[in-house]
Amino acid sequence: MAPFPPPTLRLINGPPMASECSSNRRMSCFFLLAMVSILASSWLLPRAATAADRPNFVWIMSEDNSKHYLRHFDPDGAPAPQIEALAAHGITFERAFSCAPVCSVARTTLITSCYAPRIGTQFHRRFKLAAMPAGVKMFPAYLRAAGYYTTNNRKQDYNAELSDDVWSESSKHASWKKRPDESTPFFHVLTSTLSHEGSLHFPESAMAEPTQTDPAAVKLQPYFPDTPTFRYTRARYHDRIMAIDDVVGKVVSELKAAGELENTFIFYFGDHGGVLPRSKGYAYEAGLHVPLVVRIPERWKDSVSRDRASRTAGFVEFVDFGPTVLNLAGIKIPAGIDGKAFLGKGVDAAEVDSREETLGYADRFDEKSDLVRSLRIGNTKYMRHFEPFYPDALQNNYRYKMLAYKEWRTMFANGELSGTQRQFFGAKPTEALFDLESDPHEINNLVGDPESQGTLRKMRARLNERLKAMPDLSFFPEAVLCESAMHNPTAFGQQNQTRIAKWIDIANLALLPFRDAEAKMQEAISSDDPWDRYWGLIAAASIGRDAKPLVRMVRERLSDEEPLVALRAIEFLAIVTDEDVRPALYRTITRASSEPELLQMLNTTTYLNDFFGDRLTIDVPQLKSSIKLEKRGDVKDRLDYFSAK
Repeated sequence: MAPFPPPTLRLINGPPMASECSSNRRMSCFFLLAMVSILASSWLLPRAATAADRPNFVWIMSEDNSKHYLRHFDPDGAPAPQIEALAAHGITFERAFSCAPVCSVARTTLITSCYAPRIGTQFHRRFKLAAMPAGVKMFPAYLRAAGYYTTNNRKQDYNAELSDDVWSESSKHASWKKRPDESTPFFHVLTSTLSHEGSLHFPESAMAEPTQTDPAAVKLQPYFPDTPTFRYTRARYHDRIMAIDDVVGKVVSELKAAGELENTFIFYFGDHGGVLPRSKGYAYEAGLHVPLVVRIPERWKDSVSRDRASRTAGFVEFVDFGPTVLNLAGIKIPAGIDGKAFLGKGVDAAEVDSREETLGYADRFDEKSDLVRSLRIGNTKYMRHFEPFYPDALQNNYRYKMLAYKEWRTMFANGELSGTQRQFFGAKPTEALFDLESDPHEINNLVGDPESQGTLRKMRARLNERLKAMPDLSFFPEAVLCESAMHNPTAFGQQNQTRIAKWIDIANLALLPFRDAEAKMQEAISSDDPWDRYWGLIAAASIGRDAKPLVRMVRERLSDEEPLVALRAIEFLAIVTDEDVRPALYRTITRASSEPELLQMLNTTTYLNDFFGDRLTIDVPQLKSSIKLEKRGDVKDRLDYFSAK
């Protein structure tokens, strides 16, 4: 905590000389000098926060909603008068981003102030907790050390190790009202589940129930089919947003009744995007772009260099939220994190307004894996699909509990979709470029546009620069990270930074015409480093049938000593040839030595079964007999899906 400056003291004509003091005066002088010494020492040391000198903080998080569902941010959204009232006394951040489109990764990004792929927390759900970076704590620990009462009600969902000094209490009973006394400042987090994805897991019979929002009046995204199911789903979700608004109003009323409203910064935001199809779990704007309003209390308005009821289009990310709270609290922001404050002392509003870049990441979600990175600069969005052959529609059991997801897939299977509505079910482009001003739903890829080539090169180079500098740990398979990195992921990344940069370059061979990439692909596929081979095969599979000259070389990799390399060879041969790769797949599955390795193999298995017609239909009994490990968790979910087909 930064020390508070001492009040100005002045000793007229300096301290008295000892010879000028009588015995009594000597005692008085000694006492005065001692008191000055004690006070000076106390001014140089951090002191515990009190309600008299520190503001309070309340975070209200609504689960699974992007900014698109609130009228305050989007004209097609639901009314939310309580959130709008917060904004009238605060600041609306029109461009706030979660970095990750799913709970555990987004929440870990928030609490650590670090990008997840740098610190090994990018997988939902994690097999192993990541150790925090050396010298870095989850940011509420710094508040608590400064005397704050820190409470979380109640969801944590972190992928990093939680130390005992983070929360004073974290439970369904945690509340700022339970602080030791009224002189104790507080930081409180409240998560509402009312807007969670599960609220849209209703049976078909529920569609007979009326909604407060008229389904006929909602505006559907253009990539959705216009059906009663989709209209009812969106209308029902608008009702959920209005229920969240009531929660916000209740929190404000409680703070006001306690006399704390004008001493408390209130942050309202979504914990990531969602929740209709193609949002949660996907690095599109619908998955990353969240609503954020910060109410500025009257007592602390001078600590913020903005007018209340103002809006800013400056970019802020979840890595920035922790540093912002610390800065507003007058606590030194620690080194070793990725975020920077956007409010408080020393923060220039004009500089925040000029921020225009955000990084997005999507990795494994439950049993579904797909490595995607995104970069937005201003209104330009670049997406890099490192495994583009996996369709967005690849099975995730939890997603497909939603009627809208099920109906969309059925309509695709029946040939009832065309154009934009079919994109979700096909292979993705290796890279995509969108102009969000004219194309806010990210459906018109400009990669082939001659006039966009300069922008494309700039965005591609900038993303590569950021991934290499991080470095991005996802270029190692998750199984390797679980085995070798999670005790100190950041150190592991630094030790392997050169290798990771090399693999990014190998992966980017997929962006070249095959004739220009062939020699380097051959070099990678025949390398002594198994992960060179791994990424060489992914790049070749990304190019597809143009890479057919590599078939003979790739067949040799079916017996690779590294099972995950053999798995990538299987994918390539399935995409590029008409060969039956199932025997090789079953053999490879028998070699799985860990749960994350097996889960990755089952991801490929699901892809082959679902997107190659009848040619590669999986024999479920043979699949189950090939698995030598315990069938639990996400592995069980994959097998349950096959058993139900």
